[in-house]
Amino acid sequence: MLGYEEGERVQDEILDMIDREADGSDSLEGFVMTHSIAGGTGSGLGSYLLEALNDRFPKKLIQTYSVFPNDNDVVIQPYNCVLTLKRLTLNADAVVVIDNCALTQMVTERLKLKDPSVAQQNQIVSTIMAASTTTLRYPGYMNNDLMGLVASLIPTPRCHFLMTGYTPLALDTGMNSIRKTTVLDVMRRLLHPKNILVNTSVKKGSYISILNIIQGDVDPTQVHKSLQRIRERKLANFIPWGPASI
Repeated sequence: MLGYEEGERVQDEILDMIDREADGSDSLEGFVMTHSIAGGTGSGLGSYLLEALNDRFPKKLIQTYSVFPNDNDVVIQPYNCVLTLKRLTLNADAVVVIDNCALTQMVTERLKLKDPSVAQQNQIVSTIMAASTTTLRYPGYMNNDLMGLVASLIPTPRCHFLMTGYTPLALDTGMNSIRKTTVLDVMRRLLHPKNILVNTSVKKGSYISILNIIQGDVDPTQVHKSLQRIRERKLANFIPWGPASI
């Protein structure tokens, strides 16, 4: 297990690998890091790498997928979380929150798995990570770079902790299930708390902005009509001091 102090010992080796990958890139836009904020390696070494990347590449974006822990009896876990949150606030440009408690509930309640394995939970996380970065890999006229993706969701630099949701949920079991649906149904299910990877009361809060990435043959007029119906039904409450945008 590598902590924050151990990061200084291995920083040269890690940064050399990062420099080699950066030098081989034609147009380096930023970095995406996956880590936990509770364990010694994810919080300690992860925090050290965040600071090192921010110092070495100050003009590059840093996006993290940060796993937030369940409640347990580990004494040092709250300290790891608080100290890592400080580094995430100061050194990351966007933090996608992955709540372990919400992930467990999603797998057990939505997928009906009584005792899900770590591999099954990681498969859900990897699917959501791939879906949230889809626009970076496929041609399009909107959100086709990391800067555009982040700018549409983050109004102020420090307010950069993001929630993510995904529908329909499925595991790769070798069987392909096809279900007929509509744009409105997909957008309504994305706003449902059970499909969001953060265990919080969404109805009591307000959204600053929402970005929906819908894959498939979608008519833009259907998206516009669905947005109107969502606003009419008040399925998404927006902040009063900013423009309501989806």
